[in-house]
Amino acid sequence: MTLGQEFNAFARSIEDEIEALEAVESKRLHECNMGGTAIGTGLNAPAGYAEACASHLAAISGMPITSAPDLVEATQDTQAFVLYSSAMKSLAIKLSKICNDLRLLSSGPRAGFNEINLPAKQPGSSIMPGKVNPVIPEVMNQVCFRVIGNDVVVTMAAEAGQLQLNVMEPVIAHAILESQTMLGNASRTLEENCVVGITANEGVCREFVERSIGVVTALNPVLGYKKSTAIAAKALETGKGVVELVREEGLLSEEQIAEHLDPARMANLRTV
Repeated sequence: MTLGQEFNAFARSIEDEIEALEAVESKRLHECNMGGTAIGTGLNAPAGYAEACASHLAAISGMPITSAPDLVEATQDTQAFVLYSSAMKSLAIKLSKICNDLRLLSSGPRAGFNEINLPAKQPGSSIMPGKVNPVIPEVMNQVCFRVIGNDVVVTMAAEAGQLQLNVMEPVIAHAILESQTMLGNASRTLEENCVVGITANEGVCREFVERSIGVVTALNPVLGYKKSTAIAAKALETGKGVVELVREEGLLSEEQIAEHLDPARMANLRTV
């Protein structure tokens, strides 16, 4: 695969999480229980008060706020917050996983993958001159851990409600607002101080492809599994490349090598 395919998958993954957040917001967070008074019965509130509250909130917020169809249910149930927090947790998991990948892909330069370069943002060590740490992805990782922890807080607070009330809503609000703030700030930091400055080490990537034993997989349809396995074993034993061994043993012509072991073809990039 190419780095372009890899980073495109990162982008698609984040887009999916954004869509999930927007879906929860539009379907569950726009209902309110204002006007239900103590437990949702509307005791001591004048007729039409709940609807008037929802209309006023919609006007000042610009959001399509509506009054919940069942104010008793809306007063004791905090499931909308649980779903929204869970969607933020899912986004945090994806972001943290992507940052793990960025750290791994940039590891090195001698004892790691070294396929990409992350922008150097600060000296990484007082004892090792020239050492540069992936500090921005590490910041994102730590924020994601906190967001995941906040989701546990929301989960337990939602579960702790009793009968028609849930007195744990303050900590739910605090956890959700904190997660929103941290995710927003950290995501902007990741974009501005890391993602936009990433570069590829093309030579390293090309060498990995050329010396990869895994490319032998493309020979299965041509040489068969048994012969391909033997080539892979010999490549591992001798340190030679698969293409080099195929040439040495005269197994394929140069035209066939170009056809079956072309990296663009294996990455499904060839246009017809």
